[in-house]
Amino acid sequence: MEIVGFGGVFWRTRQMDVLKAWYKEVLGLSMEDWNGTIITPGSGNQTVFSFFSENSDYFPKEQSVMLNFQVKSMEECLKHLEQKGVPLLRDPEISEFGTFVWIADPEGRWIELWEK
Repeated sequence: MEIVGFGGVFWRTRQMDVLKAWYKEVLGLSMEDWNGTIITPGSGNQTVFSFFSENSDYFPKEQSVMLNFQVKSMEECLKHLEQKGVPLLRDPEISEFGTFVWIADPEGRWIELWEK
């Protein structure tokens, strides 16, 4: 057996319409009538599946899952977030793996944005 990509991320929500509108406006992800979307990565995109210790402080302990979206240009991404009034949860992090920033959706779920 060979894993060839990421299958999906699913969670419950109390605010279906609010989240659908936020993800479309802020991240450009339009949800279809079945309340989901399919992202087809282009060349050079990667999906990372990784476990974190239950004591890790990388994202809030009460949040069992965090999404990571790869962005083409962090500079453009930051300008877009500023225009939309979406604050960063902490300062951008630059490492040998790329540049990372964190935002939260309307339910407080942390989302990591990454430029490789």
